Amino acid sequence: MGKPEILSTTAARSDLNACHPSHRVLFEPVQIGPVIAPNRFYQVPHASGMTEANPRVRAAFRETKAEGGWGVVSTGAVSIHPSSDDSPLPFARLWNDADIASHTLTTDAIHRHGSLAAVELWHGGAAVMNRTSRLPPLSPSGISWAATHVGFMGQLRPKKMTTADIDAVLHWQRLATRRALDAGFDILYVYAGMGYLGYEFLLPEYNHRLDGYGGSLENRVRFVREMLEVTRDEAGRHAAVALRISLEELRAKPAEHYESEAHGVVSLLSDVPDLWDVKMDSSPTDCGASRFRPEGAHEPVIDFVKRVTDRPVVGVGRFTSPDTMVSQINRGVLDFIGGARASIADPFLPSKIREGRSDDIRECIGCNICIASWHDGVPVRCTQNATAGEEWRRNWHPERYTRIEAPSNLLIVGGGPAGLEAAVVAARQGMEVTIAEQAGDWGGRVLSESQLPGMATWRRVRDHRVWLLSQMGNVAMFTNSELDAETALGFGADHIAIATGSRWTRRLYSALEIPTEPMNTPQVFTPDDVFASRVTGDRLLVFDFDNYYLGGVIAEHLATQGRTVTYASPAGHASAWTFMTNELPFVYQALARHNVVIHTSTNLMTFDGHRAMLQNLFNATPMELDVDGIVIVGHREPHDDIYETLIQTTKTDDATSVHLVGDALAPGAIVHAVHSGHGFARSLAEDDTSYLRDDPIVSAEPHRAFPHSSGTS
Repeated sequence: MGKPEILSTTAARSDLNACHPSHRVLFEPVQIGPVIAPNRFYQVPHASGMTEANPRVRAAFRETKAEGGWGVVSTGAVSIHPSSDDSPLPFARLWNDADIASHTLTTDAIHRHGSLAAVELWHGGAAVMNRTSRLPPLSPSGISWAATHVGFMGQLRPKKMTTADIDAVLHWQRLATRRALDAGFDILYVYAGMGYLGYEFLLPEYNHRLDGYGGSLENRVRFVREMLEVTRDEAGRHAAVALRISLEELRAKPAEHYESEAHGVVSLLSDVPDLWDVKMDSSPTDCGASRFRPEGAHEPVIDFVKRVTDRPVVGVGRFTSPDTMVSQINRGVLDFIGGARASIADPFLPSKIREGRSDDIRECIGCNICIASWHDGVPVRCTQNATAGEEWRRNWHPERYTRIEAPSNLLIVGGGPAGLEAAVVAARQGMEVTIAEQAGDWGGRVLSESQLPGMATWRRVRDHRVWLLSQMGNVAMFTNSELDAETALGFGADHIAIATGSRWTRRLYSALEIPTEPMNTPQVFTPDDVFASRVTGDRLLVFDFDNYYLGGVIAEHLATQGRTVTYASPAGHASAWTFMTNELPFVYQALARHNVVIHTSTNLMTFDGHRAMLQNLFNATPMELDVDGIVIVGHREPHDDIYETLIQTTKTDDATSVHLVGDALAPGAIVHAVHSGHGFARSLAEDDTSYLRDDPIVSAEPHRAFPHSSGTS
């Protein structure tokens, strides 16, 4: 098929002199139906944890991406009706006219920078539980989504949709389209992916209908076609219509007249939408963590789409390298470079490529802490970009900083993620910064953990900040420099930040679900011993009640050394919290590849150096394991000795202020250490470090949730 129209204009190229010649193709404008995207950078729809309850937070978050050069900036899922109610997970709404004003804040903010605003109109079908609306979920044939994680389980099963229900959904899509146009959106989505309603009609596993909406592939695409048609009919020439579709399962299905059912669906609908937004079917494969999915991992599934349609195509792949982006364009895989996680890690990624500053890109590490934010029901967080979600409420900008009013200098003790982030921010604020690290290299825990299996990309947390600091003339950096309190005070700094991290302990786990007394016997190790290569023994038990990635990664690491490894945890899954980051299925696959035996709901009781005594957490059933050593991945304690000495030494009237930051303040994930370092440094130049509380935009009188909420029959 032909290429979408490219609008090469003098204006579009006038400021590309600094851009690498091979990257200029990324800044070509592209026609999408009746609208024109100013470049090929497309922030695809993604969850942000920002609902109508915090519309200003949401508007500022999306605006920063438009300011940073993303030509299209999209919302996350926007429900068209209370029968698509995802609470308590955060989601947006266009249920009635009262919702328009909060979205207008976002579209106005995006338009201020010349970008297009896209809205992902969404009906979740059987994949939502309608906990708040209490309406029966809708499904083509009454087939429910049997979730395996308690956060997504519900006991209200869906109803089988009648033709009147289908007509009602089409009507709700039409009404939502009108409201989206009133709110100022330029691109309107129909969503047929990720297990939601349109997807359910496409897949025979969900769709058992015997009428004109089921059976043959031609019939199964009918609902999606009609959703696109009512959206087009209402939008006219005022906005483009996009189809977001998951292709992983469809491509795996053979078809009678096509190479696969995915080829068939795209062929049958090829000229109906103005834009194809193509993706995977489940969150773990669609937003795969870097431990298990490389950059551009979607290509083998979606590479055929541009051969079947002449409409522009956008897709994702955690793209951070401009060369990879250009390759996608030049090889005819994509027309637009989609970004979700990459646009969170660096909202100014497009501008940096345009300005020839690719080395300055704050690359996504693929840790998926942003996705965990949505599972947690809170505004988005990012390990690499501490300003994500803080643009409005704390007035943090990823590229602009308040300059200090008077000359000032800062000593940072510790060169891990918190210390490095604090140094970058303080230096950008105009302070004279000295940072000292006792080890021979920078990075702290990031440097250690990034050497474990699959973790290399996480080193970007260290590399990006060390590179920035090396470019600054107001920063002095010293490794192999272990400072005590006396030496730190003798430096004469106006401010001292203690960023010395934390230490892993040998504490056991109590039935009260808290750490208890340590197991201080021979052959009991911690992750610190793993990093220092001090673990001995051929048969090892990893006992994990940290419950995030590290216990599983350490088990995998030890198994790759030829040791026999058993993993045990009091949690219900191995590395249980990695469900939040889309990693859990792949953790199990990795451990299985290395023959690691897993025991969950299991507590470690005693160890005599040769035999570990364990028992079931709930029924106390005992179990014995013959092992040579145990690695406990559980409780951490701050390295705060220097701080304690400093605050005892300094007086309240001393000129030097002393602060704890990062894990030395409160051990947590790397995202928390970076945020702590960033917030501390910002506080040195800004008097008010509190954050604003957002409020919904409401009409004078309460509205009914939806005037047609009883419209299903």
